[in-house]
Amino acid sequence: MASSTSALQKPRAHVQLDKAIPPVLRPVLRAYVLGYASAVAPRVLTLILHNWARWRRAKDPPNGPAAAAQTSFAASLRHILCGGLDPRRFATFCAALVGGTTFLDILIRRLIKRVNFRLSHVARRRLSRWLSSFIAAWLSLRLLQSKVTKAFSETTIESDNSEKTVRYAGRTLDLTLFAATRAVDVVVGELWYQRRQQRVAADRWAWLDSFISRMADPSMFAASGALIMWAWFYAPSALPRSYNKWISSAAAVDSRLIEALRRCRKSELRYGEETAQAPLLQSMCEDYKWPLKWGDPSITIPFPCEMVHMGCGPSCEYHALSRFVRSFKWAMFTYLPLNILARSKNLNLHGLRRALQAAARSSSFLAAFITLFYYGVCLARTRLGPRLLGKDYSSRQTIDSGICVGCGCFMCGWSIFFEAASRRKDMALFVAPRALATLFPRRYALDKQWRETFVFAFSTAIVFTCVRENRRRVRGVMGNVLASVLKP
Repeated sequence: MASSTSALQKPRAHVQLDKAIPPVLRPVLRAYVLGYASAVAPRVLTLILHNWARWRRAKDPPNGPAAAAQTSFAASLRHILCGGLDPRRFATFCAALVGGTTFLDILIRRLIKRVNFRLSHVARRRLSRWLSSFIAAWLSLRLLQSKVTKAFSETTIESDNSEKTVRYAGRTLDLTLFAATRAVDVVVGELWYQRRQQRVAADRWAWLDSFISRMADPSMFAASGALIMWAWFYAPSALPRSYNKWISSAAAVDSRLIEALRRCRKSELRYGEETAQAPLLQSMCEDYKWPLKWGDPSITIPFPCEMVHMGCGPSCEYHALSRFVRSFKWAMFTYLPLNILARSKNLNLHGLRRALQAAARSSSFLAAFITLFYYGVCLARTRLGPRLLGKDYSSRQTIDSGICVGCGCFMCGWSIFFEAASRRKDMALFVAPRALATLFPRRYALDKQWRETFVFAFSTAIVFTCVRENRRRVRGVMGNVLASVLKP
């Protein structure tokens, strides 16, 4: 018992290490380690999963394909681990941002004190923190933007046959939109908190105010999900390639259906007219053993909803139920191992049950998201759309030109209510920057990059200052992470 008590009282290794580092350097080292881990760990995990099946099948001689695969894996792993140490990568950016904020705060505070501004002590402290964060954010983002990549540069041939490399901005746009979203959330949250305090004190807090508070995060998620799904359907280039691939995998839809609805929107496929678009869906009819006339838009108006169901029969409701079951199973294969892994240190019967409950809840959310999207499409095409807009050729064309997809996009995001209330804010703040990114070009002229840098620096200064003044105002996991990194 004495030995176990002493073991409990003994400080952990990371606490001892933290105390051995000077306080002013602790935030810098924490930021660098966290930035390196967040940049490298997902790529290493992807590499391991990509090679796992190959390793299990490998029973070759020492110089066979398996040995070559292991050599390739080692080279790829070394490239990932060393690449994360590049001074113009995310780890150095995080260290420069946090370290610059910490060191500049000391200098600026001394400068403000020497100039003797007629400000209160609290105002001087907040001004110093905001200015130090703004300058550090500007310089650190410029460091990240200085790296030249193939995706944001082009080589052109001049009139004298000489080559010229043209650089574009936009590489850090996702990071900027993430910071801006967080800053807006902080400002709006503080204003709403003050308004609530005033109305509660005056006994004027009404049910409508409570309703707005409860619906803010779900509404933000639903709106963000609608923008992302609309972009995935009609403007996939507005989303990152990995995002497109994941959504396509989860949706499990025949690409010919998506292409048909895209051509409807572009008026390339028009009902009641011969536009040479029949081969697109007729090839699908051959694969699913349907009548070929279903795929001819000049004969069948519109193409039957059974084609959207892809073999589940004519009932839209049965298709929705089938989609939910299949999507739930697919999601459980992802969420259950992750939840078990997250509780692996103390995995007992109670922990296993909680992991199963959490995985089932998240899988229900994802399954409902997919189901509501498909049923929204069916609702507009078959159940409500024709009754509200009409059944003539023009109305059918209008429905399939965007209304049906828009209805699905509108409905799918409300599946957020399947998730626990504590997770909704994190999920809403996670998808909101990605939704905003669909409204901006992925690349733009380099001479306009200063605008993005200013938005990032201004937003980061707000978030960092708020974390150091009132850590609870920065909501969700990000607030806890920033608070733990920035503490002395």
